[in-house]
Amino acid sequence: MSQTVKQLAEQVRTPVDRLLEQLKDAGVSASGPDAIVSDEDKLRLLTHLRKSHGKEAGEAQPARITLKRRSQEELKVPAGAPGKSATVNVEYRKKRTYVQRGAMEEQPAAAKAVESQAELLAARLRAEEEARRKAEEEARRASEEEAAARRRAEEEARRAAAEAESLRQQEQAAAVVEPVVAAPAVTKPTAEAKPRVRPAEPSRRELAEEKPRGPGAKATQNRGRGGRLAGAEMEAVRRGGGGRRGKPQGKQQRHGFEMPTAPVVHEVTIPETITVADLAAKMAVKAVDVVKVLFGMGVMATINQAIDQDTATLVVEEMGHIAKPLTESDLEAELLAGIPEGALKPRPPIITVMGHVDHGKTSLLDYIRRAKVAAGEAGGITQHIGAYHVETPKGVITFLDTPGHEAFTAMRARGAKLTDIVILVVAADDGVMPTTREAITHAKAAGVPLVVAVNKIDKPQADPDRVRNELVQLSVIPEDWGGDTQFVNVSAKTGQGIDDLLDAILIQAEVMELKASEEGPARGTVVESTLDKGRGPVATVLVRGGTLRKGDIVLAGTEYGRVRALLDENGKPIESAGPSIPAVILGLSGTPNAGDDFLVMDEERKAREMAMHRQAKAREGKLATQQATKLENLFDQMKEGETATLNVLVKADVQGSAEAIRDALVKLSTDEVKVNVVASAVGGITESDINLAVASNAVVIGFNVRADGGARRLAEAQGVQVRYYSIIYEMLDDVRQAMTGLLGTEMHERIIGTAEVRDVFRSPKFGAVAGCRVVEGVVKRGNPIRVLRDNVVIYTGELESLRRFKDDVQEVREGFECGIAVKNYNDVRPGDQIECYERVEVARTL
Repeated sequence: MSQTVKQLAEQVRTPVDRLLEQLKDAGVSASGPDAIVSDEDKLRLLTHLRKSHGKEAGEAQPARITLKRRSQEELKVPAGAPGKSATVNVEYRKKRTYVQRGAMEEQPAAAKAVESQAELLAARLRAEEEARRKAEEEARRASEEEAAARRRAEEEARRAAAEAESLRQQEQAAAVVEPVVAAPAVTKPTAEAKPRVRPAEPSRRELAEEKPRGPGAKATQNRGRGGRLAGAEMEAVRRGGGGRRGKPQGKQQRHGFEMPTAPVVHEVTIPETITVADLAAKMAVKAVDVVKVLFGMGVMATINQAIDQDTATLVVEEMGHIAKPLTESDLEAELLAGIPEGALKPRPPIITVMGHVDHGKTSLLDYIRRAKVAAGEAGGITQHIGAYHVETPKGVITFLDTPGHEAFTAMRARGAKLTDIVILVVAADDGVMPTTREAITHAKAAGVPLVVAVNKIDKPQADPDRVRNELVQLSVIPEDWGGDTQFVNVSAKTGQGIDDLLDAILIQAEVMELKASEEGPARGTVVESTLDKGRGPVATVLVRGGTLRKGDIVLAGTEYGRVRALLDENGKPIESAGPSIPAVILGLSGTPNAGDDFLVMDEERKAREMAMHRQAKAREGKLATQQATKLENLFDQMKEGETATLNVLVKADVQGSAEAIRDALVKLSTDEVKVNVVASAVGGITESDINLAVASNAVVIGFNVRADGGARRLAEAQGVQVRYYSIIYEMLDDVRQAMTGLLGTEMHERIIGTAEVRDVFRSPKFGAVAGCRVVEGVVKRGNPIRVLRDNVVIYTGELESLRRFKDDVQEVREGFECGIAVKNYNDVRPGDQIECYERVEVARTL
């Protein structure tokens, strides 16, 4: 079928200009987008493209794959004027060709040509880098010389101004001191010479120097006592630089501090809480002055007491400064702004393995890293995220293994956010399952490419095409069907297809060009955390940038601490961990939440302050949520009546499992029975946990943890129920049964027999007696009855007499006749039905 060039470009999803170039190279004449392309032209184009990619007609696999990349960078080169620079855009073009081994042996000349092109490209890149480095060095040297010249000129101007000011002050001092020295001495102060300001009392040394010696000592003494200089004259002498007596006036020393002529206004940044001392330091005032202002506002606070942001803002404005409140986002931005960025280098890819439970995710990883992890998991089911890095012959790869059970949804979502590529494992004999669809949703939401591994193809009932058809319905289309998702058939048992899977991963990572900086402080994400009895809080982290080293100060969520030990995933000590490498750290103040970001900081004080700030925010949010929940429960109870509640206290081995168990238990709640998780934490069960369970009347659940001796004795003494589990769905089944027990029982009515009235007889003792025939079930004497007429209940009561012939009987079965007297009811008619029933107590279920 003939098409235009534009229509063909839309169909194959390529630009029109590129398609025109390819048609021209194939020998097809196409003048423009509206030119007609026939089927023969399409075949010629396809043959040309196959040859250009190393795939001859009839071959099953391409012999050569060529990848082209193009990147741009801005360079600053010096301009004509000193200190000026111009920006030049430089474009780098890279071309990489992958050739099959057989094709490489057949075409050594082509390989040499490719190597020569690569060498030429590398030489050109090195020359450009050297030119850019020299230009930057010359620009930096010019700017440094200009700054040094400017500093010298400013220093000379400052020195000249200081000398001129010193000469001016010396001249003023000489003009003031000379008339005072030349004035005649008086023996008695007159009214005109009487000072208006009381003179300062002379020191003992001055009195000793003024003590008269020799003839006329009395007059000299009088002059020394009463004829001292007036206060104004003494002040003039002090201002003129006169110090000690006999000291030359020209050699005075000036203090470096000069009083400002106007009040200094500071811009004070105020966090959500701040101590009075820190607030005073930011305003450059005494803490006592801040306390006085607070006292005037009616706030009684000491120097070390913390005040809130609103109060601190009022104090700052009251003291004439500018207040700048800080929010949590501002603090986080200020924290991240100080992280230096180094040169970006290629890093290993981070791969997350996802899929349905028991589809072979962990077994696939076991074959890759030659370890038996699935055998150590309870029931062969992964209960938490595991992080490993594998050094394969084709490069280093980091793997994250996520659980497949439906209760671990949050952990799978967290794994999708941490990763670069998602391997979706689907069993060839089982097909797409609900958890498989959920994993695809998580990967698409995170914008992560998929690589599908069709596992268990060694089984006789394996059907890989069925898996492909089911995934196509979920918009996961294989490459050989025209899509963009790689499908690889593997077997975790025999190892078939493992090399192809690793090749697919590395090709996808090569296309994504994953890079990170190895310089600067480390930053990354907490994968999992646990509380070890001997080592304390233990956190598994994944480094995203920088290098994590032993001794670094780490801030992880609401916890902080110094890295006392750094281990790999196998528990062996290591000195550092670079980008995309998982590591285990010891030394934190507590167990951070899984999924929290961690950052290496330069000061422990900053890390502690930031951790305390985050803890305060988390506490406030938790209290607000609890208060709102209590109010909602109050209104619900007022409307619907009191609801049964099952209190549960959860202790798990890792933080991710505790989170998943808490969410799964809350989802079990119904309108009649509520599940209230009193607390959830990591670590063993202690006496404090048992005391909390006693106070809240809760059941203690231990997931892969046990209670110590003191906790067991206290639980037995207090009657607290402690349950241990290692598989999550067994725990959920038991909790569901316990919730069913809280529902209690209810009364049900069960019809046991029906009798039809054939005739009515009169008896002087019982009144109307109905002659009946039992048509269904059995009629018993002690059970309640109902009288029905035209299938409508007209009377409810009990039997007064039940006879068969002349004998009183306890019951009459189906097919027999009997006489029935209804107590306190005589309006029985032929055709009525007497229904006999019983009340039974039935246990309620969810």
